[in-house]
Amino acid sequence: MAEAVNQARNEFWRPPAPQVVVTQERSESCTECRTEFIVGSRYCHCCGASRPARSVPSAIEIPGITEFNSLGKRLGLATPALIAFLFGAFCVVAALSMGILFTARTTLDWQAIQLWRIEWLLGAISGFVAGLLLKKPA
Repeated sequence: MAEAVNQARNEFWRPPAPQVVVTQERSESCTECRTEFIVGSRYCHCCGASRPARSVPSAIEIPGITEFNSLGKRLGLATPALIAFLFGAFCVVAALSMGILFTARTTLDWQAIQLWRIEWLLGAISGFVAGLLLKKPA
């Protein structure tokens, strides 16, 4: 009777146990004594030699940053000055597009559009002034 209980793999009220496959990573070997390092250790447990450092990327690569830096070099601007210049250029384009995007039907609409243009042009002026102040002298 005891043999029958040991042979029963799954009981009807329990789900079958998943097969767990454990894969052990091959650890690195010590260059001095050729023994394997203990997982997570910084030094060899036999000779005390330090574990070689793993190659970790030192910086995060941002796509398009090289083009941005080359644009700054061509214009002769440092990165903060280039950012301020691009902000000013964006504000000028936004001020010019106010007449295309919005039409004035009444005097009040016309005044509102002119106020928006003034605000965008003030943003452009502040961006260009910040770019001039942040520019490094040659």
